[in-house]
Amino acid sequence: MKPGDIILTPLPQSDGIVKPRPAVVLALLPPFDDALACGITTQLRHAVPGFDEFMESVDDDFRQSGLKAPSVIRLGYVTVLMPNDVICRIGFISPARLKRMLRHLGEHFARLAAQIP
Repeated sequence: MKPGDIILTPLPQSDGIVKPRPAVVLALLPPFDDALACGITTQLRHAVPGFDEFMESVDDDFRQSGLKAPSVIRLGYVTVLMPNDVICRIGFISPARLKRMLRHLGEHFARLAAQIP
């Protein structure tokens, strides 16, 4: 498991049911290489414009993603996964997309930090 991998892992849904869902690994965290990951959904209406990441079938990295339909990588749905939480790796995103997502998250946290007196 490495940053940029799209994995299948049990994730809680809004109704509380835990189901195997795709997620993208953003980073591995010390000291045990737990994965900071965010969930992926085909429910495009849940996207936060300007924050979340759209994966469309025309994107250069869509085919290698292993996703079956246009999807939203929900940067607001972040979780930490231990290596044994991963069912399997289904694909990966491009390095450019991973950098963009990390930059969006970093800028968001920097804005939050700037608001703290």
